[in-house]
Amino acid sequence: QVQLQESGPGLVKPSQTLSLTCSVSGVSITASASYWTWLRQSPGKGLEWLAVIDYIDVTYYSPSLRSRTSVSRDTSKNHFTLQLSSVTPEDTAVYYCARDRSHRGGFYDVWGQGTLVTVSS
Repeated sequence: QVQLQESGPGLVKPSQTLSLTCSVSGVSITASASYWTWLRQSPGKGLEWLAVIDYIDVTYYSPSLRSRTSVSRDTSKNHFTLQLSSVTPEDTAVYYCARDRSHRGGFYDVWGQGTLVTVSS
């Protein structure tokens, strides 16, 4: 059974870098046709796609956040990470990691439970 678990600080100060990790169990993150994705949902807003790192370590970013976002992976730990720099209160959201089964996006079959990150001084 594939499971994803987000971890990271729940509170980040403005201008700092938010760092989250998604630990994957039940499958290798190098398994084919696996697109490991970060999304978030801010209060009162819809789900926002942030970035993806695929099974061959290729990354894609949301154009609106590209300058502040970085994703990476550690195959020895079977996890992938998100870093979002220069955060503001507008980055307050529940952050999710998910597995997408399509390079075109939108075919999520496994989700983490989500982790709330609040940006506040």
